Amino acid sequence: MILFKDVNKSYGRDIALKDGDLALDKGKIIGILGPNGSGKSTSLKMIAGLVRPDKGKVTIDGEEVTRQIAHKVAYLTELDVYYEALTVIDMINFYHSQFSDFSMEKAEKLLMFMNLEKNKKIKDLSKGNRGRLKLVQALSRNAAYILLDEPFSGLDPMVRDSIVTSLINFVDFGNQTIIIATHEIDEVESLLDEVVLIKNGNFIAHKNVEEIREKEGLSIKEWLISKLKE
Repeated sequence: MILFKDVNKSYGRDIALKDGDLALDKGKIIGILGPNGSGKSTSLKMIAGLVRPDKGKVTIDGEEVTRQIAHKVAYLTELDVYYEALTVIDMINFYHSQFSDFSMEKAEKLLMFMNLEKNKKIKDLSKGNRGRLKLVQALSRNAAYILLDEPFSGLDPMVRDSIVTSLINFVDFGNQTIIIATHEIDEVESLLDEVVLIKNGNFIAHKNVEEIREKEGLSIKEWLISKLKE
């Protein structure tokens, strides 16, 4: 379980998260939804141990999050940052050397599924294939928690479809929890078990997806729009 307890984080005068309390259970696909600048990325970075709260605490399975939490968490950043001279397989081998839970067998299958050429230099990859490579790196780990920060940002529909399909086929839902921070609901609505809505640094709602559909008669997108108007 991931717990936020009275978490606050500011960047200068800008409040990224305010008095945040949140509990996320294992074994689910959870969407952290909200407009750009609402605090989604900061929340994921706190879970990954990349950002520390100014106040409060974030824990994973009872362990307070620090930089060492990487043994439990695989994090896909929204940034497109690579060593341009490396090849695809160089990057895969680097990840394999850094994380004991990295599966070369799974990486090979994902590279084939994503149609990525192992010996192609990263500088020569299209933006879509760079996005695919980032996903291969994240999903090849057998980490208990996989965090995806805006995985669809700026990518064309074919790449988005391949990302959704890979989430279905290459994640062990019995042992892994997926948390996706995004403002693009259409791509992930069919995958989600739960949604968390964040607005202006506040967690304002946390709901089961089926409850929204059955009890409120709304799609996730409709629910999101109605909540943001309140």
